[in-house]
Amino acid sequence: MRATTVTAPGILSGAYLWITIGACALVFLGAFESLAVTTVMPAVSADLDGERLYALAFAGPLATGVIGMVAAGNWADRRGPVEPLYTSVGIFVIGLLVAGFAPTMEVLVAGRFAQGLGSGALTVALYVVVARVYPRDLHPAIFAGFAAAWVVPSLIGPTVAGAVTELWSWHWVFLGVVVLVLVALLMVVPALRGLAQGDGDASTPWAFGRLGWSVLAAVAVLGLNLLGDVPGVGPVLAVVAVIVALVAVRPLLPRGTLRARRGLPSVILVRGLAAAAFFGAQVYIPYLLTERYEVSPTLAGLSLTGGALAWSVAATVQGRMGARLSSVFAVRIGTVLVLVGIGMALATAALRADAALIIAAWIVAGTGMGLMSPRTSALTLALSTPETQGFNSSAMTVADSFGSALALAITGVLFASLASVADPFTTVFTLAAVIGIAAVLLAPRLATRQPRPVEV
Repeated sequence: MRATTVTAPGILSGAYLWITIGACALVFLGAFESLAVTTVMPAVSADLDGERLYALAFAGPLATGVIGMVAAGNWADRRGPVEPLYTSVGIFVIGLLVAGFAPTMEVLVAGRFAQGLGSGALTVALYVVVARVYPRDLHPAIFAGFAAAWVVPSLIGPTVAGAVTELWSWHWVFLGVVVLVLVALLMVVPALRGLAQGDGDASTPWAFGRLGWSVLAAVAVLGLNLLGDVPGVGPVLAVVAVIVALVAVRPLLPRGTLRARRGLPSVILVRGLAAAAFFGAQVYIPYLLTERYEVSPTLAGLSLTGGALAWSVAATVQGRMGARLSSVFAVRIGTVLVLVGIGMALATAALRADAALIIAAWIVAGTGMGLMSPRTSALTLALSTPETQGFNSSAMTVADSFGSALALAITGVLFASLASVADPFTTVFTLAAVIGIAAVLLAPRLATRQPRPVEV
């Protein structure tokens, strides 16, 4: 008599099919919107006469996203993931509508703030949904689905957004996503009904301290954008805002992060610096191509697609190499490649070289991010205990968002204030290169003699 083999259900089996599709769709749409906006923002800025607020349109959502991450995590611990998930989607949709119908750049930036708040909270809420709905042995599969949902928009998002802008209007890059987000949410709803009565621990205290620090960090970053060009005292206010932001983010990171303590603190810091350098430069790539080289939005979007494709390929290669490639070594190579790519972009802007060089530059930089990002995630978990995995994973995400937001805020001030005396593109790429150099120099501090937990 032959034994019967029972196949375990997968993430696309009947029980999980719709929530898998819906959750991946929400991740996909969040990623698509992020990359699409990078492509169309030069057109938006020109249409709404919003060059002064260009960087704030990117830094703002990253800053408010930190608030959303902290708030949603604490809320989900107390009440389960359903309420924060529905609320975050609602805030994200409101942000899309406000931005889509914006008559001025100020209104559009306000919509972007709401998008960031909702997107940050949505990411955390979805991770908690995975923990509550899927069995542990399906977690790797659903997280792989999330990763794929990020890769596909990287490949098609910029080009689609550019085409939509050329054929219709940039408004539809925001408004067209609204219906898709609501459809994706409806796919998730049935699986959440069993959690609707609350699936958290009401005894978990509200983390008002961490929430307050996250708000202060966000306000400081936003204030840097708004106050940095005040006549006379602008530079002083900008320095004060940077100091306040760094003080505020400190409690959200492992101890010793800002001092580059060897081990996990340096892992978090290097990840944040690399993200700051990469994204601080990336938002100006389409701007440079459309402004100086008169490239169409569609072709400008292809420059980001090349970088995203390189990121995806490099991430796949490092994953297949496994332990044959040391995580510390992979991060060191990755930071060098990010710096080289930014250096090539800087040379393109400074020497007014052929536009093809900047496209090649972003392929190099994307390769570096693809090598280092997965390995910093692996190092973070390896240097954490079960009790600190949540905090350290959150800190890693905060470092990404905060580092990018702060870099964009500073580049925005420099771009606006120095435009009359120097090439603004050369200025912002130079700052990104300086941040990239810091990441390269600190990368060797990731190694530690004895992997051990770090205090939070």
